[in-house]
Amino acid sequence: MTDLIDILSNAAFWVATLRIATPLIFGTLGVLLCERAGVLNLGIEGIMVAGAFTGWLAVYNGLPLWGGVAVAAATGAVFGLLHAFLTVVLPLSQHVSGLGITMLASALSYYGYRVSFPKVNTPPTITPFAEMSWLPLPVLGQQTELTLFALLLVPLIAYMIYRTPAGLALRMVGENPQAAESQGVSVMATRTMAIVGGSALMGIGGSFLTLSAFNAFFFNMVNGRGWICVALVVFASWRPGKALLGALLFAFFDALQLRLQQSGDSLLPYQLYLMLPYLLSILALVIVARNAAYPQALMKPYRKGER
Repeated sequence: MTDLIDILSNAAFWVATLRIATPLIFGTLGVLLCERAGVLNLGIEGIMVAGAFTGWLAVYNGLPLWGGVAVAAATGAVFGLLHAFLTVVLPLSQHVSGLGITMLASALSYYGYRVSFPKVNTPPTITPFAEMSWLPLPVLGQQTELTLFALLLVPLIAYMIYRTPAGLALRMVGENPQAAESQGVSVMATRTMAIVGGSALMGIGGSFLTLSAFNAFFFNMVNGRGWICVALVVFASWRPGKALLGALLFAFFDALQLRLQQSGDSLLPYQLYLMLPYLLSILALVIVARNAAYPQALMKPYRKGER
């Protein structure tokens, strides 16, 4: 109990929590945009890997850090466009398309790394984003600009969804695409833009790992974060504010298990600590998801003129 109090009273713990939450915020917002339009995007895991690799490789080859972020966003958008073509234009199974994109994006990234650095055993490094020491806030001042960007995106996306015509069209398409089409809203264009924009955010989430949290790219660094984002959207009931809360909650449990492992005076096996954030997140998901109001057209293909 004393160890837990010491952990929670340490500012470094909250700094780590916010840092862990940052890629989850990007990814969860990206999934939220796709699903609000009625499309499940299981390509997020691979898109985050591709964003992490291409953003880092661009900076390694001379682009500025924000240029690397832009490259990662563009990479995510390209894979999002592919997913939109398969699921909206054709329209094929959203599950199969998403899983296929995850495998394709991951494989291309690992192949690209091996081709770019065929004789390198240790990953090359870059100079990542620096901490925002100019901010007077103790926790936020030890983060990077990408974390601030992620936090600012939450109210911006919430405003777009609930206060703009584009947001209204997005929600209509996700709830009742036939009604949206009858009002002159293009379901195909709206869903495509939502998937492309959401996938761009997923790519930025991946780039945070190589351009901010670390300074190199290595295999398996995304480590299931994409799948966590898919679950967090359900926890958030498809609302940006609750998505932020869910990302922070998972990051809190993850940072806590790391600190508990480091305390070293527990008789519990370390595997139990590794399970802690996932078990508690599943518990929270089960409690919240029972009353979640999901978009009614989610995962339902739409063909113009059909009822």
